Amino acid sequence: MTAWTTVSEIRARARRRWDDGTILRAFAAASPFPVIEVPLRGPRPGEIGDNLDAVRSWIAALEAGSRNGTQFTLRHVLVGGRLIGRNELPSRAVIESYAQAAALLGVGDQVRSYQGVLSAVAPEPVVSAWVAANPLRALEVADLWPTLLSAYGWLHSARNSGRYLREITAPGVDTKFVERNRPLLAQLLSVPSASPGFLTALGLRTKPEMLRLRPSPAAGLAAGLSDLTVPMDELAKLNLAVTHAIVVENEITFLSVPVPRDGVVLWGKGFEVDRAGAMPWLADAEVVYWGDLDTHGFAILNRLRAWLPQTRSLLMDRETLLAHRDRWVVEASPAAARLDRLSNDEQALYQDLVTDRLGERIRLEQERIAWNWVTERLRR
Repeated sequence: MTAWTTVSEIRARARRRWDDGTILRAFAAASPFPVIEVPLRGPRPGEIGDNLDAVRSWIAALEAGSRNGTQFTLRHVLVGGRLIGRNELPSRAVIESYAQAAALLGVGDQVRSYQGVLSAVAPEPVVSAWVAANPLRALEVADLWPTLLSAYGWLHSARNSGRYLREITAPGVDTKFVERNRPLLAQLLSVPSASPGFLTALGLRTKPEMLRLRPSPAAGLAAGLSDLTVPMDELAKLNLAVTHAIVVENEITFLSVPVPRDGVVLWGKGFEVDRAGAMPWLADAEVVYWGDLDTHGFAILNRLRAWLPQTRSLLMDRETLLAHRDRWVVEASPAAARLDRLSNDEQALYQDLVTDRLGERIRLEQERIAWNWVTERLRR
C-alpha cells in the first residue's frame, strides 16, 4: 500500500499550482478554474483479493480526504472481481473549482484577501495588471496596498518634475516608506529599483554629488575660504585658474598637503576619484595623484588617467615602499585587474604586488609614510 496515492500527494499537486501563481492568476482574470487532475496509483485487479482490508482502508482515506467532494472529486473505474462490492476503484482525483482548491489547501483567507487587493487596486489599471500577474507577491503586502497606491499615484504624477522625494505629499506616505518598498514601486512604475537610478528614471532630483577641495587664493574661488565642499555640477561650470592639482586618497592627508600655488588639493575618496577627474578646468593642469601603495591604489590611479591622462603618481614607487617595510599592513582583498594606463615602473610594481613577489598581500597606506619623506618629495 505504500506505493498507492495518498491525500497528501493530491494536496501537494494542487499546492504546486498555488505556489506558481496559476490558481490566483486565473482567479484574477475571472477565468474558469484551471482543473487539476491527479491520476491515482492504486491496487491492480490481481492484488485486490489478497489485500482487501488495505484496499478498503485506502479507499476510506481518499473518501475522507475528499470531504464529500468539498476538497476534490473522486472519479472511479470498474475493475474485475466480486470481493470489493461495487467492483470499482478510485482512479483519479479532480480539483475542479476555486472552492475545492481553497478548502484542500486551507487558503480561503488568502483568496479573500487577494480578492480585496484586486478591488482596492482596480482604479489603477497598471497596478491592477501587476497584481493580477504577481498574485503571491501582491498577497505578501496585502495590508500595504492603500499606502502603496497613494505612493504610486504621487510618484507617477511627479514624473520629470525635478522635485526631491522629500517633497512627497501622498497621504500616509513618507520617504522611508518609499525606500522600504522601492523594489515593488519600481516594478509598478517600470523604472530601475536601485538608487539613485529609481529617482533619475522618474525625473526626480537626486542628492547632488559633492567634491571637496582646498583651493589656492589665486584660483579665484571663494576668497577667504580654505576648505570647500561643492556640488560637482556647479563646480564643473566654473572657469578656475588652476595650473597644478594634487589628488589624494586619505582625508587627513588631504588636509595636510600644502596647496600648490595657482592650484588645488582635491580629496579623491578612493574610487570616487571620477568626481575630480570630471572637472574640465583640470584638463590642461599638471595633476599629481597620491594614493595608497597597494593594488587598489594603482587601480584608482589608472581610473583617474582615463579622465586626465597627464596625471603623474606621487609616492607610489618602489623606493617609498621598500623604505617603509616596517609599516606594511595586509591588503584584505587585492585587485588583479589589467591596468593599461600605468607607466612601466608603476606596472612593474603593480605586478609585484599582484603576484606577492615582495610579500603576501602587502600594503603601504599613505598615512603611514613618514612625513619628512613626504615633504622632501613634495619639494622635488
